[in-house]
Amino acid sequence: MRRSEFLRAVDDEFGSRAAALTHDLVLGDFGRTALEALDAGIPPREIWLALCAETDVPAERRYGVGRLEPRKH
Repeated sequence: MRRSEFLRAVDDEFGSRAAALTHDLVLGDFGRTALEALDAGIPPREIWLALCAETDVPAERRYGVGRLEPRKH
């Protein structure tokens, strides 16, 4: 997951709450907000999963969100 995919996934999942969550919600796994974690070099996928866990996003919506196209095998 790239930064752009992360941001798209957050927008897709949280809509109008996306900006507030990435700016204000301190993720327990990292002790910082999602944007601070991105700036610190933490992989976007790890941040996405931590954000999903913190906000109780169901497991079936945690994967593949934010991709422009599915990965080719």
